Amino acid sequence: MRSLLFVPGDSEKKLERGFSSGADVVIVDLEDSVSPDNKAHARGVAADFIASKRNDTRASIYVRVNDLSTGLTDDDLRAIVPIAPDGIMLPKSNSGADVQHLSAKLRVHEAENGLPDGAIRIIPIITETPAGVLATGSYAGASARLAGLTWGAEDLSAAIGARVARDSDGRYTDVFRLARAMTVLGAAAADVAAVDTVFVNFRDGEGLRAECLEAERDGFTAKMAIHPDQVAIINEAFTPTTDAVAHAASIVAAFEEAGNPGVVGINGKMYDRPHLRLAQRLLARARAAGVAG
Repeated sequence: MRSLLFVPGDSEKKLERGFSSGADVVIVDLEDSVSPDNKAHARGVAADFIASKRNDTRASIYVRVNDLSTGLTDDDLRAIVPIAPDGIMLPKSNSGADVQHLSAKLRVHEAENGLPDGAIRIIPIITETPAGVLATGSYAGASARLAGLTWGAEDLSAAIGARVARDSDGRYTDVFRLARAMTVLGAAAADVAAVDTVFVNFRDGEGLRAECLEAERDGFTAKMAIHPDQVAIINEAFTPTTDAVAHAASIVAAFEEAGNPGVVGINGKMYDRPHLRLAQRLLARARAAGVAG
């Protein structure tokens, strides 16, 4: 997965556009983009749309439910699990214990709907509360359902009283750089995908591209989007280039041909086991993106 596109769950028009956007994952949103008095209506619209369109899209389908503290999560799951989404996005996750809590709920709903145990995956948003930022290491081993970790800045801003998340040059300030870095580290510790947060200025394609390239450099393998026009830029940035794939393949081949040693030399340069692991991860991403066999 490279691109994850948020789509309001109460708008059939926006759902239609989202499902045809080319995103790897469509996140049908029942949380922030739906007003409190429209939650019940949105559940029905989202469930009906997903049921009617899921065979017409190559995208994985996730649903962002309302967080566990709202008392709305069970209603969301009751409406959504019967149409068997690929996953649930959990906002305002405070620790791996919240993922375990959601997993237990999903187990019950899966059983009630005749779905295999563990069929529905989970991606939590792990930095929307101060406690969440401080607990990013708790997701390792929390649940076999865990498919990735992602982060968010807007709710964290409100929680800590920060007036802005970025400085005058458009760079994240220290607290938010910390949250971003902790997400990469938490995902690596849990051995799942690290998903970068949204770039809210959807008209600034160059700014989005620059942020994508920086995120990919730092270890993120995907990014969330809030507008279909962002999807192509994200997919391009997180798809390994032909040269990168060829270089990674040469590293893997060199280790195999040498009998899998600790170190190999290629064109006068030393490559050790960490280089091999990086090459293998890049090739796995390339295969997932369809640019490597």
